[in-house]
Amino acid sequence: MIKAEVAIYPLKTDNATKVINDSINTLKGGRIDYTVNSMNTVLNGSKEDVFNSIKTMFSEAEKSGGEVNMVVTIGNANA
Repeated sequence: MIKAEVAIYPLKTDNATKVINDSINTLKGGRIDYTVNSMNTVLNGSKEDVFNSIKTMFSEAEKSGGEVNMVVTIGNANA
């Protein structure tokens, strides 16, 4: 099990909130546990599921908003 803290930063958009929410919504019904915080989303699960979720979140943010930065911190301690 691993833990990842993910923050999405949409660039050059007037609707950053929508881009962020669309990205987070890709986690619904998935195989990981997640918590949405004010500055990031924390993912917990198997390494494969967490990495796949990060990829899906990024792809959705790209699709919704174009240019996007994603900051991810990943660890396997106390996941």
